[in-house]
Order: sequence, then structure tokens, then C-alpha cells
Amino acid sequence: MRRTAPPTMAPRVAIAATVGNLVCLTAAISATFGTFLVPIATDFHWPRAEVSGVLGLISVLSALAYPLIGRAMDRFGARPLLIGGHVALGLLVMSLSLASPVPWLFYLQFGAVGLAGAMCSSPMFSKVVSNWFDETRGLMLGVTAGVGNGVGATVMPIVAGVLMPVLGWRQTYVVIGALVLIIGLPVLLAWLREAPERPEQPTIAALDGMTLAAAMRQPRFWVLLLAVASGAGALTAVFTHVVPMLTDRGYSVGAATMQVAVFALVTAGWQAVMGGLLDRRRTPRLVVPMYIAAIAGLIELEFGLGGVGPTAASVLLGIGMGAEYGALSFFTSRYFGLKHYGAIIGALYAAVILAQGITPALMDASFDATGSYAQATIALAVTLGFGAVLLLFLPSAEGVVEREVEAFGLV
Repeated sequence: MRRTAPPTMAPRVAIAATVGNLVCLTAAISATFGTFLVPIATDFHWPRAEVSGVLGLISVLSALAYPLIGRAMDRFGARPLLIGGHVALGLLVMSLSLASPVPWLFYLQFGAVGLAGAMCSSPMFSKVVSNWFDETRGLMLGVTAGVGNGVGATVMPIVAGVLMPVLGWRQTYVVIGALVLIIGLPVLLAWLREAPERPEQPTIAALDGMTLAAAMRQPRFWVLLLAVASGAGALTAVFTHVVPMLTDRGYSVGAATMQVAVFALVTAGWQAVMGGLLDRRRTPRLVVPMYIAAIAGLIELEFGLGGVGPTAASVLLGIGMGAEYGALSFFTSRYFGLKHYGAIIGALYAAVILAQGITPALMDASFDATGSYAQATIALAVTLGFGAVLLLFLPSAEGVVEREVEAFGLV
């Protein structure tokens, strides 16, 4: 029997996904990590690379977990996993107040946070949003993920920066974990719902789609992974290091934290803009100029060569990161369909989280060896340039799944 939903349900689901993204792992951990990095390293008498190494652990665990979580959502539904992961995330972030200077215990705690965060992460919310929206999918993916992550990544570092001098880093983690639960859980319980089995205007792309194995046989899967997923992860790593990069150049912690807010807000806004543009012109070439903007912003952030200041650098970086995250979920759904979307987006986001976790550790290892982030900045700029070139080899997403499902039965 065909299930239907009241007309008010889709907007409510979009609001729930937005709120879920507002208090997800990106906002609670990634966005605030630069603020916690130096106090924890000082308190434990550790080098920075040892502290930021937990992001590498989170990335490895999440990369392993994403495809499995995505498959489970494809089979059993997304709602119970999203809500369960959300509750676990809030409680585990609060437990970081008990973090030990014993390295294996410290890493164990952050690893548990990463696994919980993977269950209620943006790619998993994007599965629900993609199933509810078709013609405006790009816009709604951009709004729910962009506004959610953007507002969360703006507010959480400010909360951390304000509370840290008063409460210390341990009690600040308690507040952040409590905010995750207080803000997110009531909305998710009330409004997060699975999509009807059939949309109002069904298409082959909406009803069918490639398996992960079939998608991985397509060259565009690997180009999308290298060009967009890894680039998005690398820029997220830069996002976690805005504060130490600017304070090393002489800016105050407050001024540097405000640049994190600018970066996050522009990312949020541009992700929605990118989604709307992609709904109209489904070509990855739209993203290329945004990569160039990100490269310029990265160079300005570290070296100040353009003389335009850190705010302009944050704006350019936000444009690049917003474009990448806006494009990834959109092209995944359009290139490979929705039937096995959870497994496919999970595999692609494994590359995001790997880059997001490994790159900070490499950046800090470079800092510990050279005393600056200069070499790491140059390497990241080259990587983004390579990704921009790869985008030119991706096809338009107009009707890709419909043609291939009809021709080859790739379901």
C-alpha cells in the first residue's frame, strides 16, 4: 500500500534535519576543537599533534562505520539510528569532562564520541532529506546541512570561547554536550520521520538506483571521491585550525574565534546557494570557481599575502567548503539514485572523515617539526587545485540514473 504524508510533514522533517545538523559532531567537536586544542595540550603537557591525533582516530572509526550505518539505514530506516546516535553523542561529549592524560583512555573517549557522531551525522540526515525532496533537493540539502552545520559551527565555538576562561575546558564540554541534548532531542522526536514509500512525482532515480558495488564500477564515483569528498574533508581540517593559525600570526583568541564564526556562516549560506544553483544547472563545473576561492582564502589565512585580512580569507574558505558539501550529497543522489543512497553516501563520506581526521594531525606534525603551518598550507592548496581539475571530468547529472537504470538495470 502506498504511504502518504500530510503536506506539512516535509517542512517539519527539513526543520528536524536542520536542528540535528546544528548539534551534530561537526558543531560539537570539529568546530570547537581549535579552541580546546591549546588548553588541553598545555594541561596535559602534550605536543599539539598528540591532542589533534584524536581527530585521526575519529576519522578512521567513522570511515569504517559510515558505510555500515548507511546500509543499516537503507534496510531498517534512518529515524531510530539518527535519534539513538544523537542521544549517545550528547552524553559522550559531556563525558569528555572526565578525560584522562593517559593517552589510550583519552583516545578511547574521543573514539566513542566519533562513533556516536557518525550515526547522526550530516550524510545520514541527507538520506532522509533526499527521500523527502526531489525537484528542490539541492536547495533543501543545502539548507538543512548548510544552515544546521553553519549555525552550530558558529554558535558552539563562541560558547566554548566564552565559557573556557570561566569554567575551564572540562566543564565547557559538559555544557556543549548538554546543549546537544536540550536543543536536538525534542525536535527529532517530534518531527523526524521516514519518507513515504513513493513520492508524489515518482521518477526512476527516486525509486531505484545503483548498489554500492555498481556505483564503485563507475569512474564518476572515484572522481567524486577524490575531487569533492577529500577536498571537503581537507577544508574541514583547516576549519579546525583557524584559531591556532591566526593566533600564531599574532591575533587574539577572541579575534581568531570570530573568524571561525565568519567561516561557518559563509559555509552555511553558500551551501544553500550552491544547492539552489545545482537544482537549475546540474553540472559540477559550477563548483570549480569555488575551489579557486578556497585556495586564495587558504593562502591569505596563513601568509596574509593578499593584504585583505583574515575576514576575507574566512569568506573565501567558506565559499569553497560550502560548495563542496553542497555538491557532494546532491551529485551522489543524482549520479547513483536513492535506493542504496545510504551505503553510497556512507562510502563517500568515509573519504571526507578520513581527510578531516588525518589532515589536522599532519598539519600539527608539520607545525611541531617546522614551527608553522606554512608547508601544510601549500600542500593543501595543491590538493585543492588537483580537485578543481578533476571536477572538469565529471558529467552533468541530468538524468544519469534514469538512463543507466533503464539501459543496464543497475539496481
